[in-house]
Amino acid sequence: MEIKAIHHVAIICSDYEKSKKFYVEVLGCSTIKETFRSERNSYKLDLQVGNGSAMIELFSFPHPPKRVNNPEACGLRHLAFAVEDIEASVAYLKSQQVEVEEIRLDEITEKRFTFFRDPDNLPLEIYEI
Repeated sequence: MEIKAIHHVAIICSDYEKSKKFYVEVLGCSTIKETFRSERNSYKLDLQVGNGSAMIELFSFPHPPKRVNNPEACGLRHLAFAVEDIEASVAYLKSQQVEVEEIRLDEITEKRFTFFRDPDNLPLEIYEI
């Protein structure tokens, strides 16, 4: 098997409209397709991430369980987005009333990064390339 790239990341949200606004209006993902699945009373929103081929599938389900955060559980830890200018990205997120942690330095790559959270407290990272 030869994996070519990450195709998509699936996220289940508790408030579809709030999360849709966050990922589209705040993070700038573009809508590929929005589908309402009446048999599940659920939306599926396919979002393009940047100019790459990776997508986010944003799902809504009635009454999903809360995400386990502390202590960190096994499984997906966070989702990281590549940015060219971390300081401008942090300033933009703050202008959108998104709380952002202090910028840190990756000791291995010597690249700067920081974390913020989506409306359901999913940890998201911006990583300077």
